[in-house]
Amino acid sequence: MPDMTDNTDKSPDIRKLMHEQGERLKELAAINQTTQILREGKPIDETLQQLAMIFPEAWQYPAFTSARIKFGAKEYKSVGFQESRWLQRQHFETINERKGAIEIFYTKEFIAEDEGPFLKEERHLINNLANMITGYLNSQEAKELLRKTHPKWAAEDKKKEKEVQPTSSKQLLQRFLNKNNYDRDVYHDLMPFKVKEILLVANLYDAYSIEKEGRFSEHVLGEYHQLSLTSLPRITGVSSEEEIFAQLQSKHFDFIIFMVGVEKNLPLAISSRIKAEFPYIPIFLLLNNNKDISFFMENKLMRNVDRIFVWNGESKVFFAMIKHIEDKINVDNDTKVGLVRVILLVEDSPQYYSRYLPLLYSIVLEQTRRIIEDVSTDELYKVLRMRARPKILLASSIEEAKEILNKFRDNMLCLISDVKFDKNGKAYSQAGFELVKYARELIGELPTIIQSHDPENARMAYQLKTTFIDKNSETLVQDFKSFITHYLGFGNFIYRDNEGSQIAVARSLKEFESLLRTIPDESLIYHARKDHFSLWLMARGEIQVAKIINPAKVTDFDSPSKLRAYLIEVIQQFRNEQNRGKVIPFEESAILDESNVVSLSSGSLGGKGRGLAFINTLINNFDFEQLLPNIRIRTPKTSIIGTDEFEYFIERNKLHDKVVNSLDYEEIKILFMNASLTETLVKRLRILLKHITNPIAIRSSGLFEDSLMQPFAGIFETYLLPNNDPDFNTRLQQTMDAIKLVYASVYSKIARGYIEAIHYKIEEEKMAVIIQEVVGNRFENVYYPHISGVAQSYNYYPFAHMKPEEGFAVAALGLGKQVVEGEKAYRFSPKYPSTEINSPQDQFKNSQVDFFAVDLNKKEINLLEGDTAGLIKLEIEDAERHGNLRHMASVYDYENHRIVPGLTQPGPRIINFSNILKYNYIPLAGAIDVVLDVVKEAMGAPVEIEFAVDLNRDEHLRASFYVLQIKPLIGSMQDYSFDAESIDPGSVLLLSEKGMGNGLINDITDVIYIDISAFDKRKTEEMVGEIELLNRKMMHENRKYLLIGPGRWGTRDKWIGIPVNWPQISSARVIVETSLEGYPLDASSGSHFFHNVTSMNVGYFSVQQELSGSFIKWEILDQQPLVQRTTYFKHVRFEKPISIRMDGKKRIAAITWEKKD
Repeated sequence: MPDMTDNTDKSPDIRKLMHEQGERLKELAAINQTTQILREGKPIDETLQQLAMIFPEAWQYPAFTSARIKFGAKEYKSVGFQESRWLQRQHFETINERKGAIEIFYTKEFIAEDEGPFLKEERHLINNLANMITGYLNSQEAKELLRKTHPKWAAEDKKKEKEVQPTSSKQLLQRFLNKNNYDRDVYHDLMPFKVKEILLVANLYDAYSIEKEGRFSEHVLGEYHQLSLTSLPRITGVSSEEEIFAQLQSKHFDFIIFMVGVEKNLPLAISSRIKAEFPYIPIFLLLNNNKDISFFMENKLMRNVDRIFVWNGESKVFFAMIKHIEDKINVDNDTKVGLVRVILLVEDSPQYYSRYLPLLYSIVLEQTRRIIEDVSTDELYKVLRMRARPKILLASSIEEAKEILNKFRDNMLCLISDVKFDKNGKAYSQAGFELVKYARELIGELPTIIQSHDPENARMAYQLKTTFIDKNSETLVQDFKSFITHYLGFGNFIYRDNEGSQIAVARSLKEFESLLRTIPDESLIYHARKDHFSLWLMARGEIQVAKIINPAKVTDFDSPSKLRAYLIEVIQQFRNEQNRGKVIPFEESAILDESNVVSLSSGSLGGKGRGLAFINTLINNFDFEQLLPNIRIRTPKTSIIGTDEFEYFIERNKLHDKVVNSLDYEEIKILFMNASLTETLVKRLRILLKHITNPIAIRSSGLFEDSLMQPFAGIFETYLLPNNDPDFNTRLQQTMDAIKLVYASVYSKIARGYIEAIHYKIEEEKMAVIIQEVVGNRFENVYYPHISGVAQSYNYYPFAHMKPEEGFAVAALGLGKQVVEGEKAYRFSPKYPSTEINSPQDQFKNSQVDFFAVDLNKKEINLLEGDTAGLIKLEIEDAERHGNLRHMASVYDYENHRIVPGLTQPGPRIINFSNILKYNYIPLAGAIDVVLDVVKEAMGAPVEIEFAVDLNRDEHLRASFYVLQIKPLIGSMQDYSFDAESIDPGSVLLLSEKGMGNGLINDITDVIYIDISAFDKRKTEEMVGEIELLNRKMMHENRKYLLIGPGRWGTRDKWIGIPVNWPQISSARVIVETSLEGYPLDASSGSHFFHNVTSMNVGYFSVQQELSGSFIKWEILDQQPLVQRTTYFKHVRFEKPISIRMDGKKRIAAITWEKKD
């Protein structure tokens, strides 16, 4: 081995290293491309031709490589195909005994390698590609058989499983878990040692995020079933210290998980007390943010925590934590008794092992099933062998790793190691290389992976003949997964005849059900007699259906056809029931309804999509009808395109370099409009649109949008489409264009500025897209809901006897754009809906006079015009003509300065929903109050909802309340208070009795404020440009500042404030809105802007000097050194930092300054 300290030129070695790495990446890319092509489900001829075109790029000399695929009598060739004597070939055969081959030719002679001029890695590659093609062809042949048969059968309705009746909104997490785990108890206590009881300390929303957006059974317990037929853990959810110790004192728990969100100190304090009383119970922390790792690693109380995990969007981390404990304990026994293999992961970073372990367990499951498939045709034996999966051990030091290698040297399957970790208690930069050398001496050709932040380590990895993966790679997980996949395989349910010969393959429950309709009677009887169906389903985690099928015997049925009908009926009924309130994969035969969310593409749902799926889960798992019997809580029909489509769209159309190089946004939109979506998505959109005849909303759902920690509210685009063109292809094209423009909005100036402001990279934001049926009805040639609105569970502007925690709502006639963008609408308290906040004169002045609707007459829509392209703005008189003001409007009586409910007399119409809010025509206020309360508890934070109301009654005479979106409102959660009277009055610069925010800020010296003498309310739009330039300068200098300005920041109405977007003031640490003489402070607000302010913990103060004890000492500001002066603003800098105190509970804020020495 060359000396790594040698300074001689190693450029030939580096070139060779880079060449080898490049070859491996090409091979992995070929597998990835092949997988994608096969998943698109195109016709066989098109698929095989496409594969032949891409294969040459994966071989060592692509410029001199030709490829040919033979199948039956047909041939599919690459461009410029040439035969030669230098050939590499792999044959394949389908279940119908149709033969084929992949042939790779070099068109010129090259030096001899492992197989003529071909590498041994290329032999592995061609074998893998042949296996993949065989699986695809078998699937296509099975589908063709299904299309030819179409057996008819009738299904009878079964009684639904009785819902868990809620007693109150308390214990919401536990009732949610109960519903998901109800049918899982069959496996409790079957094996002598398993984690059986887990105490989960969390609020419901944190748990939901970990569960992969509502699919708890599939992603936590479902994985558990597929690995082994053993007792499943029972999960008890608690949310307070009192509940924790009540549970611990009532029964034994094997394992405790703290899900850590905003509050960090409390879990450590509680862990300390738990360890004092129950030292034998392992405690894991599951962090919601990578940034918190250092806080915990450096904390002395971490001695009471066994291990930290981090959730970075991978829901299976929860499952991996359970298996991590079990494998550590079971490995001794299992390696001796069952000859189980061991995978060793050496990694000391919680961030990375939290990513690797879930991935490893997922792939190990697939590998185990593939091995078992090759062992026996006996399905019972296969399922029992599931428990013999490889064990995965985690080490964080070289001593720990060597001990494991020595102990299990005869059982090692793979070593995956970081480079830098502890040796003799200190970080050692060469530990990984030393470990690999040690392992090779001990075990020989043990497969190994070295992964590191430093690309220079690739050199040493190459010398050690081990694969290197760069931790900084944007495709880290995919590279890792692709490498492991070379060693591990996949498995399915194999349908066989009486002789045990394979006749069909099912890779999913859907294929299992489809093939069940068409397999011969002899195969059906063969599997039924051996209980293969129930055993396979049980191993996959489909416990409920397996329990129903298992007791049934072949002798219970008069004929095979009746047995077949029974099995299909049970499976379909089970799937329909299980899909309620969940995100389900797209199926052509599926019925689109409100009970679930349909996924049109794989990948994350994005922040907004996750919120929609979450509220859909709540509605279908929480009995709102018990609390709100006279109104129906619903969600619109919703489909979501996962983020994988966005990534493939960028990659497939080669857009990445173009958009990163900061093209003009208008150019980017045109570029995206001309790009193409995948054929699979287009096909699914075509099917989807045939089931939706109402207008549709195409909404953004960025990876961090509306999430708890990084909200991007209002930054990306939403488009509303009439969806009524007589030409179906036009409807489809409009939908695809809207999707592409949502993708393009990631690269808008506003989005770039926002992402830069919160220190993210534009490449980190991935976009999902929501397709939602618009709530409403048709009136003449327009379409709109009776009511739309926004409600928040915390009211930062309470009035009279109202309390902040009682929340508020803003409602309007027509589409919700009216409310969300801060236009005129009606604000009220859900607790006191009949209390009028404003005087009759102010209500008249501020009442809604127009509204948005979908324009059904507009056939040609230019989406480049923006999100209003498919909309029309109507007058209130139009709604009255439609007959929609009866319950929503009152009349302003000029002569008596009063408001008269209803429309019984002439006069100006006031939209104040009097018949609904005052006289309870429908329980709108009650519905808002209950939904906010439930969602707030479920998310563990103050929340905002967007809603729409349809006043038309259903068969039970109930109106419908639709929840359109939910998002958290996060301010600082740390308690902070101060006594205003104890502050020296001479040091007070500003005092606000309407402060929003909490905590102490004492590191700001810069103040940007309005020049009162220059203020002109007609020039607010010009002020936007000035403040944007000042903000950009502050960002460049990495300085935060105090911003003071007139009226409402972020309003869309230039007459009541400065109409900025958030990125234009994003470096402001505290924002102050104030009234000026002749310029009062309006009380309305734009939802998007305030969501960003509160979520990013920015202080926000209101100063109405003429109405209260609030004030600003302008003269002190004017005395400070002037940094810059613009037409309308001054930028001054204090010599010493000012002190900003915010008491969130009292809602007061004070800013003090220290005079010069």
